[in-house]
Amino acid sequence: MKRLLALLATCATVLGLTAAVSPPQAAASAATGCTVEYTVTSQWQGGFQAGVKVTNLGAPATGWTLAFALPDAGQKVTQGWNATWSQSGSGVTAVGLDWNRTLATGAAVDLGFAGSFTGANPKPTAFTLNGVACTGALEEPTPDPDAGTPVDVNGQLHVCGVNLCNQYDRPVQLRGMSTHGIQWFSQCYNAASLDALANDWKSDLLRIAMYVQEDGYETDPAGFTSRVNGLVDEAEARGMYALIDFHTLTPGDPNFNLDRAKTFFASVAARNAGKKNVIYEIANEPNGVSWSAIKSYAEQVIPVIRAADPDAVVIVGTRGWSSLGVSDGSDENEIVDNPVNATNLMYAFHFYAASHKDSYRATVSRAASRLPLFVTEFGTVSATGGGAMDQASTTAWLDLLDQLKISYANWTYSDAPESSAAFRPGTCEGGDYSSSGVLTESGALLKNRISTPDSFPTS
Repeated sequence: MKRLLALLATCATVLGLTAAVSPPQAAASAATGCTVEYTVTSQWQGGFQAGVKVTNLGAPATGWTLAFALPDAGQKVTQGWNATWSQSGSGVTAVGLDWNRTLATGAAVDLGFAGSFTGANPKPTAFTLNGVACTGALEEPTPDPDAGTPVDVNGQLHVCGVNLCNQYDRPVQLRGMSTHGIQWFSQCYNAASLDALANDWKSDLLRIAMYVQEDGYETDPAGFTSRVNGLVDEAEARGMYALIDFHTLTPGDPNFNLDRAKTFFASVAARNAGKKNVIYEIANEPNGVSWSAIKSYAEQVIPVIRAADPDAVVIVGTRGWSSLGVSDGSDENEIVDNPVNATNLMYAFHFYAASHKDSYRATVSRAASRLPLFVTEFGTVSATGGGAMDQASTTAWLDLLDQLKISYANWTYSDAPESSAAFRPGTCEGGDYSSSGVLTESGALLKNRISTPDSFPTS
């Protein structure tokens, strides 16, 4: 991900794209100075997504037009947000909307767009604001390695455009691990293992997989709710985000558990509403059910969460075991054409690297410019959770997720007797959760990827 700083003037963020149309320029005041941070937030084969943060250094601007040139003939703006976008030849303009057309001195605003390219993808040049050239040196923003834990740095997360963003309105990627079913492997989630996850693995998040069936929540709602809340607290104490997973799998229609979901999420949302580290995943892997049925479920459960916790990010599972419908012969268009009626929302995508390869990666590459995605579960092995680790496919997947800034949690931080587990059997009976001797092949690969430094922008 290449972050570029240019100097600009005023701006805002974008909503809608108009091709080759001259936008209206209602009364605009001239800008006398500005800075712009231009960030390629993700790039894939033939496409990219960029964000622009503009700070007005001049007099207050009332009505603004941002203009710049795309330096390669193959570059095209395909979609934008928080402004009215247009392109004619290589020239691109973004015009502020009614709600963001005024920019005070010292104020900053964000906008973004998705684009396509052929050949090279160089950065745009010659930014102007209301016809005034923005000039200045380019810089590369660098994160502060001593800024603190992931939650310290990023604070309350939210969805902006198709990205997960932090308290600075900047796109971020969280990398972490999922528990196995807490009804089976609770011994793997103790002080020592969670210390290792936060400090040695340097994980950003812990996904808490609370099965509903299979000896899970339905057998002891109060007990399982308490265990989930306890793990939320443990993650918070270590500066990690906690992804609360309502792990529905069999039956695959989440509406079967609608009443249980309302009861559970009403309780955990009320109890954890004051925390900045909580994300809600309301249906793990819907299967054998239509997207319209999943959407109906989501639109009944999300208001229950919002009534208690209006700010937290909510993640909705997708058709075909959270494959965006690909495993059912569909694709992301059914969601794009009929999205869940809610805000601050993301959609889940799951993959198992040995089973799900190029066609699935192509779908994610395409969908990432249209939908906010979160890989709440993935494995390095086959979809059964077993078999040999596919290192080549896993690496291809992780490289793609890094490029697209899509957050992920690996299945699974446990010593389950399956090749998807991070630990060798018997590890959770001891106190070592990090050395090479206790890690499986999958665990070693994931620890190596997760423990590399995060790049969380703070300005």
